[in-house]
Amino acid sequence: MGEHVLVPMDGSDQSRRALEYAFGMEDVDVTAITVVDPFDIDPLTPGYQSPVGKSGMPGYSQEWYEKQWDNAKELHEEVREKAEKAEEFDGEFESVVKMGKPSNLILRYVEDHDVDQLVIGASGESGLSRILMGSTAESVTRRSPVTVTVVR
Repeated sequence: MGEHVLVPMDGSDQSRRALEYAFGMEDVDVTAITVVDPFDIDPLTPGYQSPVGKSGMPGYSQEWYEKQWDNAKELHEEVREKAEKAEEFDGEFESVVKMGKPSNLILRYVEDHDVDQLVIGASGESGLSRILMGSTAESVTRRSPVTVTVVR
């Protein structure tokens, strides 16, 4: 078993480049993680408003949660196929989907699963949380207890 590398995935080009970078590293095991953020919705989208009608509150739409969860699962199926086809990658591969605040769950995963290094895209998909809370990559980089490689 090599070094354990965690790659946060959101489907953006930069997160895909981060995964490719991790697959090119020598003697590593890679875990891809996607965190579905219940606060990362447009509160004005019909059917996705919060129950109290306030911006920034999670919308308790079962359809929204199911759609986001399905999108994350599809992304991880695609990523698993890439891991199997990556010629230079011969380590173990795992994929994880969680729900919550991305930066917090990524850092908790690092601490709970003996991760040695994070490889993260410089910026991801745009969304409400990117404007209101700042970049997940920046937050993770500032608070990470392990080495972080930021891929552009």
